[in-house]
Amino acid sequence: MAKRRGIKLKPTDMRPGDLLLRELPAELDRLAQAVAEDGGTVLAAYREPLGGHALLLVALPIERVAPTPFQRDISDAHVRRLVRAMDKTKRFLDPIIVVREQRAAATDEKGETADHRYWVPNGYHRLTALKELGAKTVLGLLVPETAVAYQILALNIEKAHNLRERAIGVVRMYRDLVVFSDGKEEDWALEFEEPALVTLGFAYQKRPRLSGGAYHPLLRKTDAWMPGRLRATAEKRESLADALLALDDAVVAVVTALKERGFTSPYLKTFVVARINPLRFIKGELPSVVTLLAGMEKRARGMKVDKIHPEDIARTGGAPMEEGE
Repeated sequence: MAKRRGIKLKPTDMRPGDLLLRELPAELDRLAQAVAEDGGTVLAAYREPLGGHALLLVALPIERVAPTPFQRDISDAHVRRLVRAMDKTKRFLDPIIVVREQRAAATDEKGETADHRYWVPNGYHRLTALKELGAKTVLGLLVPETAVAYQILALNIEKAHNLRERAIGVVRMYRDLVVFSDGKEEDWALEFEEPALVTLGFAYQKRPRLSGGAYHPLLRKTDAWMPGRLRATAEKRESLADALLALDDAVVAVVTALKERGFTSPYLKTFVVARINPLRFIKGELPSVVTLLAGMEKRARGMKVDKIHPEDIARTGGAPMEEGE
């Protein structure tokens, strides 16, 4: 089979009989002891076939397991489907993935300190379904490296993300990494996906009903990974999000003025953003995202709504921007 471009992974040559770990290496032995101290049981130890990394199949007390602090919001409809499926089969056949949290305390869904010891980067819906059914124990594949939780979450395609969910998930991850990571934004490019999602995530946390889709295209063209450690760049992202919200305030003011003049088109925000966006006219080097947002805000505040005619808006293409997308 042809290999996809850009893929560098060379799988191990391990055969089925090579995957079983008959004796635990020292680091896994310590982890197995910790599982026992947490009230769990190690059921098996093996190496996965791609990179040969060691994993433990464990049974854990369900109250010791919680979603990662940067987990996306849960889908009640998906949990309901899982509950019904489990109720019908009377079986739990798909272990969740867990990492053991090394810090003294984790945080529960309400943001309160809790006695959880294990994070779930993949399997939050299954865990929730088990809890809803009243299960006391959950099966999990325990990954020794906590940092892998971020990579797993980025690759989790269990539920399609809309723009808001993706951005919120990214910023939750970002804020958590600030606490213990000494890395830079670009070190986490796989997990963050793109700089625009980081900025939008900070903005969504300040304004949950932001119409981020109106600004995503221009951010994708001008936003970039910031140099420096995450602790420093977090403050810069906060400022950039504030600049985006200032622009949104100016755009909303124009939309409100147009509505007061009797305009009712669902494309009003699309029209205003397109009207003040200079990128389509720039052939050479694009301005920085800071310069772009400041310039667009200035143009929005200077727009003469009395000069706008219905046919101008009618020519606007694309889907209407909805609040709280």
